[in-house]
Amino acid sequence: MKNYIPKIIGSTINLTSYFSSRFAAKLAIDLFSTPRKGKIQTEESKYLESASQGHINFESLSIKTYHWKGDKETILLAHGWESNSFRWKDLIEELKTQNFNIIALDAPAHGASGGKLFNALLYSECINIVANKYNANTIIGHSVGGMATVFFQHKYQLKSIKKLILLGAPADFVGVFNRYENMMGYNTRVSKALENHIVKHFNHLPEYFSPAVFSKELKAKGLIIHDKKDKIIPYNDGLKFKQNYNNATFITTKGFGHSLKSELVYQHILDFLNE
Repeated sequence: MKNYIPKIIGSTINLTSYFSSRFAAKLAIDLFSTPRKGKIQTEESKYLESASQGHINFESLSIKTYHWKGDKETILLAHGWESNSFRWKDLIEELKTQNFNIIALDAPAHGASGGKLFNALLYSECINIVANKYNANTIIGHSVGGMATVFFQHKYQLKSIKKLILLGAPADFVGVFNRYENMMGYNTRVSKALENHIVKHFNHLPEYFSPAVFSKELKAKGLIIHDKKDKIIPYNDGLKFKQNYNNATFITTKGFGHSLKSELVYQHILDFLNE
């Protein structure tokens, strides 16, 4: 039954499009932008209490931050969709052993941050204010956190950023959106209305928002890790980064899936940080 729910919702939005394609697009965008999970659970909260915690305001949003102090370079961690800063627990412990200064943030509508809606462009603005406040040197972004990281650095070119690490990151917005539309079974009326909605609110067609293409202009040294068995963001997205991000090393893994939580991945990250 679980597999049929998206199609049922999609069919309802398709029907709505015959009365108002604009309203149907709003329903589809709101659904696409509303995390169903990602808030902090009790056991996660206990671990996060080991950090110094704070909030930074962006417009009307309160963004939660966590700080594990160290004497080496500052590493900023940006989690992905329907997650929170706890997802970095194992990597944080590895980074702490080498005395890195570690910052993590909860994305809008995730963890202990405010807001109800989320998108990668909004997330990129939040990453910007946190990176500036803590004078971040490296950003590690997982999934859409990697996408938002590229959006941020491409726009602001923050000079303190020397390295970027992208884990299972989407290469372009079109791919993410197409997978969403296919999952929901939207008709062409809804798809076109969604495209118009994006142009109206973000001033560009969906294909403009391509982290892989943007990466051509990044000066920061990059590390891209993507798993061949990633069922969420296809391995081909990693290859697109490989083709475009000239100042980056590309590493393929197999068997760690989208999460890329493994000692091998962490060792690749530590080796890159210590270069």
